[in-house]
Amino acid sequence: MTDTLYDGIIEYKDYTGNRRESCDAVVIGSGPTGAVAAWQLVDRGLDVILLEAGPVRRPQDFTLDGAKTLAEVCYEGGLRAMRGKPMVPTMQARVLGGGSHINSAICVRTPQFCFDDWRERYGVDWVDRATLDPHYDRVEAFLGVGPTPADVLGRKNELFRDACNALGIHSEPMPRNVRGCCGCAECFTGCPTRAKQSMDISYIPDAVRKGMRVFTSAQVVAIDHDGRQASGVRAIIVDPSGRPSGHELRVDAKKVILAAGCLATPVLLQKSNVPDPHKQIGKGLQAHPGCALMGIFPDPVDPWFGATQGYQSLEYLRDGFKMETLWAPPAILAVRLPGFGKRLKEYYGKLRYSAFWDSFFALKHSQGRVRARPGRSFNPDVTYRVDRRDIPTIKTGLIKLAELFWAAGAEELLPGIYGVPEVVTRDQGLRPFEQADLKPEHIVLAATHLFSSTRMGPDPKTSVVDPYAELHHLKNCHIVDTGIMPRSPAVNPMLTGMALADRLAGQIAERM
Repeated sequence: MTDTLYDGIIEYKDYTGNRRESCDAVVIGSGPTGAVAAWQLVDRGLDVILLEAGPVRRPQDFTLDGAKTLAEVCYEGGLRAMRGKPMVPTMQARVLGGGSHINSAICVRTPQFCFDDWRERYGVDWVDRATLDPHYDRVEAFLGVGPTPADVLGRKNELFRDACNALGIHSEPMPRNVRGCCGCAECFTGCPTRAKQSMDISYIPDAVRKGMRVFTSAQVVAIDHDGRQASGVRAIIVDPSGRPSGHELRVDAKKVILAAGCLATPVLLQKSNVPDPHKQIGKGLQAHPGCALMGIFPDPVDPWFGATQGYQSLEYLRDGFKMETLWAPPAILAVRLPGFGKRLKEYYGKLRYSAFWDSFFALKHSQGRVRARPGRSFNPDVTYRVDRRDIPTIKTGLIKLAELFWAAGAEELLPGIYGVPEVVTRDQGLRPFEQADLKPEHIVLAATHLFSSTRMGPDPKTSVVDPYAELHHLKNCHIVDTGIMPRSPAVNPMLTGMALADRLAGQIAERM
């Protein structure tokens, strides 16, 4: 892959001083929702500028070192976490393509019962499967979304499939936005063959060919507005590590479209003193906390081969959780292994015989909040509390995972849960999980699916944006990232975020 893919994209080395630009629409954030919205707008003939705080990352920049990738690609060195009980780690990418550059390419459509919930709880009656299915179709066709082929599953995914079949649990190959995946399981550190259709090699280059301008290394620090309507944005130019260069970029625009993510968008709105009379911006943050179990098998699994996440079960979505396969660089998986020194090394030696499967949870009672920190920092202050009323859902999800491992032939499980034995053997079965008196702080959780911090809804007193994703209290300023989802989409949110962005961007263009 040559650098011609990024011809026309402004990078850090291209800035020689302050700049001022103007356009019809400026889109902040180059992740899945921002890239789709920008493409839709430029495809309809509008003059569009896309801003990204991070750099362009090319194959020669990739490394198999997971810790190094975290430090280079994610905000706060990959150590960002939501404060609460328990503390829940989370990741947001700072790179062209956003989260699509490091995620596992999972594309799942939200079931209708979630849209029914959005309507009943929040009055969102303008979006459902019937309205979104054409947009799902368009996004999936553009990105080549399809089920993971059998020849790139690898044993970790096949074992999951076989266990589900043995227990009569529905499962299916993961639908992913890839073309020609070889099953190298390096989605996180960087797809070396560029098979993964992340935004930086799909929507963004195509939009540039249509005339869109892209400025990377541009950290937006303010939305220009007069208290009634937005008129543009201001950004500082930062180097690949995020240090300010001293140069500034100002963009005058008829429309400001925020797709910075459900943590960065609220902070930018708050820092810009956007009108928020009912204090809804940043309120009601929701997540999909996930918990993984490690199973050790008698024969080699070689989990580093096969699609990073290639199989899933949607059997228990209505019960509040989804089960799926998982892989990550060993340096990251180390936090799941017990012991130190020689003992930790011994468990590393068992990785070849291991599989990692996880459940993530759509919790009904657990919520958080996003606040801007004082001073110049644009890192969010995020709190999130796992409500004890949601513990039964988490416990059930863990028990179902354990059942799958035993059905697949695992000999041992490493739960990593306080109050459960460090190692659970096959003859112990499910008892250690069933008998555990779990509390939120006992469970090692992580959450990369975040939403609902700038909810859409008809009532300005309980939501931030209207049916056209325009802020209730600031005209010409729209939000199209996952923050507008009123509640959990039950599944991985990327595809639904892109479908919503595709629909909303078309509506914004029609109204200009």
